[in-house]
Amino acid sequence: MAKPIIAVTGKNGQLGNELQRLVNTLPEFEFIFTDREEMDLTDTTAIENFFRDHKPAYFIHGGAYTAVDKAETEKEIAFAINATATGVIAAQCKVYNTVLLYISTDYVFNGSSHLPYEPDDKPDPINHYGYTKLVGEQMAMENNVHTIVIRTSWVYSTFGHNFVKTMLRLMKDRTDISVVSDQYGSPTYAADLAQAIIAIIKYCTIDPPVRGIYHYSNEGNISWYDFAVAIQQMAHLTCNVHPITTEQYPTPAHRPAYTFMNKQKIQSVFGVKLRNWQESLKECIDKLLQTA
Repeated sequence: MAKPIIAVTGKNGQLGNELQRLVNTLPEFEFIFTDREEMDLTDTTAIENFFRDHKPAYFIHGGAYTAVDKAETEKEIAFAINATATGVIAAQCKVYNTVLLYISTDYVFNGSSHLPYEPDDKPDPINHYGYTKLVGEQMAMENNVHTIVIRTSWVYSTFGHNFVKTMLRLMKDRTDISVVSDQYGSPTYAADLAQAIIAIIKYCTIDPPVRGIYHYSNEGNISWYDFAVAIQQMAHLTCNVHPITTEQYPTPAHRPAYTFMNKQKIQSVFGVKLRNWQESLKECIDKLLQTA
C-alpha cells in the first residue's frame, strides 16, 4: 500500500531545504518537494494537476514571493504567488481532504504595538508583501477547513539568502557596518521551524487536525542591530557594528517597528519546544564557519 504524501512547496528555500533533512523522522510518509519547475504557483492548472496526481495528506506551503522591497513594484506577481496561488491550493486541499500548513509572516502587523502580538490580534500590514501574505492567510482559512497558519519572523538558515549570511559576508569585507536598531522582533532558525512543523504533523496524525493561526519563532525580543552584534561576536569578526535609525536607512517597503509575537498557543496545543535565539544562532554560525 502506498504511503500517504506530504507535499512541500519552496523546496529550494530555507525551510524547504531544512525539511528535506528531516524526511526520515516521518518514515510513514512519502515527501514530495516542489519548486516552480515541478509546480508553477502562478499556474492554476499545474496546481490542480499536482493534487489530482498525488492527493497529498498534508501540504506544507512554504513557497512564496519574499522580496519585500521588490514587491512594492512587482505587486501583481507578488499577489499572484502569495495570495491567489494560496487560495487555489487551499481549495484543492478541501477537495482532497488535505491538511494545509501555510507559512506566513510577522509583517501582517503594523508594528505599532508595545505588547507581543497574539494570533487573533487584528492584522494591518504596512507594505505590499505583508498585504499579500495576509490575503494568503485569509484565503487559506476560507477555502479549507483543515488549515493551520504559522506566522514566523526573521528567518535564517545555512541555506539560501538571509540576514545572517549577508552580515557574515559584509563583516569579512568591511571594517564598519551600520544596522537598524529601532526595529524589534525575533529571529527564527529555519531548522527549528522545520522541527516544529514535523511535530505538528505528528500531532495531527494522532488527533484531528487543529485549525487556526499560530505564531512561531525562537525566544527573545531583539533589534536587527542586536542580531548583527551577536553574529559578529559569535563569528569572532573584528568589524565594527554601528546602530542607525530606520529613518537613516530608507527602503522602498516600510518595515514594522515591533513584531514580537506571543508563541504560547503553538506550545500549548502542539507541545512545540522553543529554543533561545542565541542558542540557535550559534548552531547556525558554527555550521556556516565549518563549511566556509
